[in-house]
Amino acid sequence: MMLAELFFAGFLTLAPPAARVPFAAPARVVTLSSVDPCRVYGSIFLETDPRRRNQCFAIVYVEPETAFTNLMVYKEDNKLFADQAGLWAFTDARDFADYRIFVTENRNLADFTIHYTDVRSYAGCRPQ
Repeated sequence: MMLAELFFAGFLTLAPPAARVPFAAPARVVTLSSVDPCRVYGSIFLETDPRRRNQCFAIVYVEPETAFTNLMVYKEDNKLFADQAGLWAFTDARDFADYRIFVTENRNLADFTIHYTDVRSYAGCRPQ
């Protein structure tokens, strides 16, 4: 038993060292947040209670100007027609919504910004 332990200890000391890979930072970061606003559509529940912020999919800021927004949102009346980016059907039932989104007053805390539009064809992602 003792001989086996001595053999394995000697084997570990004679084994070549593990290859070390230097840390390499990514050359370019594509997005600043982990949430892609172009994938959010369907039934949406807007959360305003800060205590439930951690239960939400994303944090948004409602931008008053069209020029500085990430996503143009059109309010659909029927969930079946909310099938593309920016087409949102708002619901009052938190548990039956496709996405729970927290609305913040602070733009710096938001994952992305939205602006409401009255024209359905304007809804969708804005090029950045």
